[in-house]
Amino acid sequence: MQPSTYPRIPQEIAPIATDFRRIQSALPHPASIPLLEKMEHYEARSMHGQPPVIWHRAHRYTVEDPYGNRWIDLSSGVLVANAGHGRSWVRAAMADQLERGLHHCYCFPHEARAALSEKLVQVTPASMEKAFLLTTGSEAIECAIKISRRHGTSQGGSRKKRIISFQNAFHGRTLGSQMAGGIPALKAWIQQEDPTFVQVPFPDGYQNEETRFESFLGALSERSVTTDEIACVLLETYQGATASFAPVEFMQALREWCTSHQIVLVLDEVQAGFGRCGKWFGFEHYRIEPDLMCCGKGISSGMPLSAVLGKAELMDQFGHGEMTSTHSGNPICCRAALAGIEIIEWENLVENSNQLGQIQQEFLQGLKDEAACIGVVHGKGLVSGIRFVKPGTKEPDGELAHRITQRCYENGILTFAPVGPGGGTIKINPPLCIDQAALEEALGIFREIVLKENS
Repeated sequence: MQPSTYPRIPQEIAPIATDFRRIQSALPHPASIPLLEKMEHYEARSMHGQPPVIWHRAHRYTVEDPYGNRWIDLSSGVLVANAGHGRSWVRAAMADQLERGLHHCYCFPHEARAALSEKLVQVTPASMEKAFLLTTGSEAIECAIKISRRHGTSQGGSRKKRIISFQNAFHGRTLGSQMAGGIPALKAWIQQEDPTFVQVPFPDGYQNEETRFESFLGALSERSVTTDEIACVLLETYQGATASFAPVEFMQALREWCTSHQIVLVLDEVQAGFGRCGKWFGFEHYRIEPDLMCCGKGISSGMPLSAVLGKAELMDQFGHGEMTSTHSGNPICCRAALAGIEIIEWENLVENSNQLGQIQQEFLQGLKDEAACIGVVHGKGLVSGIRFVKPGTKEPDGELAHRITQRCYENGILTFAPVGPGGGTIKINPPLCIDQAALEEALGIFREIVLKENS
């Protein structure tokens, strides 16, 4: 089933003017249509499908088009702008680097790369001893798989190479990351299953109500997988498509089990890290530490940078030059990441995410009690996944979810298109610097739209 599309015929919209939102034209703006058509003509179709806002400028937690309209951003791009859009400290750091004329230097040493690697090790748990800088979350996952397999085969021979991950997981768009992913539609193009990649049910407590750790062991047994074959267990701290977390007891049992069997525990923190979940890293909610962690998105204030962090014994398995990347540790991206992390520290945005996250989660749980079309609300901190269903069932209602995001766009509230099973989940994840008044205004408008569509 093809996802729904947003109308491209301008519609008259009632004017809106608040401290945070401004809609003063038809949407999409008539002048934007040639640009949208040009992009559709010259770009691959897969690049399209979001609400037709021409992003022209952004400030902290608002986005403006070239025509004077302004939206409260509940997308953070795609959970990227943790420190906020257009922060002057980040821009100044990037401008300073540009002034030096050093835009790229491959793997040759430079100060910003050294400083960022040190900072990443400082803000992560003590077991994260070394960092490896890359460009995208997908690349970080590929690197973690490579590290885990090297470790597995060095410890247990050629049999210890299986990668265990979870159904409905999203780990990226590259070959290895999609083979580890758990969304069949996204990897149908591969046309050849690799038996060393195995997915088991994720204990979200909603779609899969069986959340005991014993059910994980049973799923492995059903698939004839033994511990001496497993190189790593890879999972998102929360499943990105729905913001669903595993039970704490499950994760603690998984951590202990991995340790007992020399299995690398890899946590994909690409969406969850750098304050998004109300803690520096999402896995802190589980009171465990991984062996490897993959970071991206919110790490670098919108610039293409990711990282793998882990224990030195894992990170140092490859020799000089054996695991590099063309744009690894790009100087401009490193400066942006450092500045963004400093803002998160100075403005105490992790605690802001925690405090405002409690408001957001409680508000949305209350909305669930009002609206039969909401099956469940997942989330922690400033990330929420609202799963829209056909009332009385758990069947996703993608058409309703899409319609709600359309109404949000028309009312000055910006989300990305619905995701998750059946396209039924709307994600709410504003920049961590959002003010309480702006968040409450956005949530209030969201509630009005949901209740109207639910009636």
